Amino acid sequence: MKYTFEKGEKSSVKITVTLTAKEWAAMQDKAYEKTKGKYQLPGFRKGHVPKSVIEQAYGKGAFYEEAVNLAFAQYYYDVLEKEPTIEPIDRPEVEIDKLDDKGLTFTAVTPVKPDVKLGEYKGINVEKVEYNVKDDDIATEVNRLLEQHATEENVEGRPAKNGDITVIDYSGSIDGVKFDGGTAEKQNLTLGSGMFIPGFEEQVEGMNIGETKDIKVKFPDDYGAEDLKGKEAVFTVTLHEIKEKKLPELTDEFVKDKTGNETVEAYKASVKERLEKANEQRAERELEDKIIKAITDKSEVEIPDSLVEREIDNMVQQASYRLMYQGLKFEDYLKYTNQTMEAYREGLKESAKEHVKTQLVIDKILTDEKIEATKEDVDAKIAEQAQSVGKDAEEYAKTMSDKQRGYIENGVVIDKLFKFLKENNNIA
Repeated sequence: MKYTFEKGEKSSVKITVTLTAKEWAAMQDKAYEKTKGKYQLPGFRKGHVPKSVIEQAYGKGAFYEEAVNLAFAQYYYDVLEKEPTIEPIDRPEVEIDKLDDKGLTFTAVTPVKPDVKLGEYKGINVEKVEYNVKDDDIATEVNRLLEQHATEENVEGRPAKNGDITVIDYSGSIDGVKFDGGTAEKQNLTLGSGMFIPGFEEQVEGMNIGETKDIKVKFPDDYGAEDLKGKEAVFTVTLHEIKEKKLPELTDEFVKDKTGNETVEAYKASVKERLEKANEQRAERELEDKIIKAITDKSEVEIPDSLVEREIDNMVQQASYRLMYQGLKFEDYLKYTNQTMEAYREGLKESAKEHVKTQLVIDKILTDEKIEATKEDVDAKIAEQAQSVGKDAEEYAKTMSDKQRGYIENGVVIDKLFKFLKENNNIA
């Protein structure tokens, strides 16, 4: 086999492979062995027809197509193995340049990882944002704890008001005709939660237990169901119960029972410490994003369409997983939002391009600065994880898959990258 390769257009490499007559004949022999089972001719059992007889019956090129496939599968990847500088990112476009009994020549135009012209990535000025914990932040966390342990008490002798938990029946209709999903019994509704159509909850306010009332509302113009958006509807509502949420009293005894802290002040101090740590992590993440964005914005790279499409595939898959956890199918989400898959993907394109460019820039910095994770780095990180769950590091490592170890290795590399960037740039 002889081969040549040269840089093509739009981040591609053109690989030309030529097989000698002997190599090409060997590929045809392989093609015969692979496909002979489908041939049956008079005087021969199926699968036992000699190659020469088949070629006489079907023509000299009977095995050419399969032989070309076999030749590509072998020799194309032989070239990639011999030329590690060629980094394919997608399947190549293959053309046959020459094909006869004397040999085969094919060309594979292979999309490859594009060249990146890095902008300045050392000595740039980046401002770090600081987030301070305020009294209101602590109060919000304290209130969240109280809400988690709140009780509900039935209310009588007064109408429903904002913040009440009501139990209602409702039946909706448009122009006197009931519609799917517009009827329910003994439905819990917290007034002021915004869970129902705008204007609905406000009209339940003021109702008394046992009262039935017609509520007029209009579905929003962007409502998920196509047959309801923008339509005026009437809901007949019956109020069965009113419940009031009662928060527990914030005492030393309460916080000790629920959080393990000895006093209210100790609990608030622990909340402040946790929020400060979270704020510090948030500020660090935003700083890292700022540094990378500053470098990416000043870098130049030709982004291959195949990488963009692959990133969009990943984004669609992640969105599908998130919806699945919420009990919703992606197809139903598209239906509710009145979108086609094509339109949804198109909406992701610019974000996908930015993600791809950022990753290419990161990869370039890692390569230029020779930032990598050593075995000692990975082992240390695994030992750290093992200690956090109270396990022996060696035994813990044995339970890890190659994929899990790969995640850890990637995490170590990224940590080293940002350490390098923070040390080599001006953080104000």
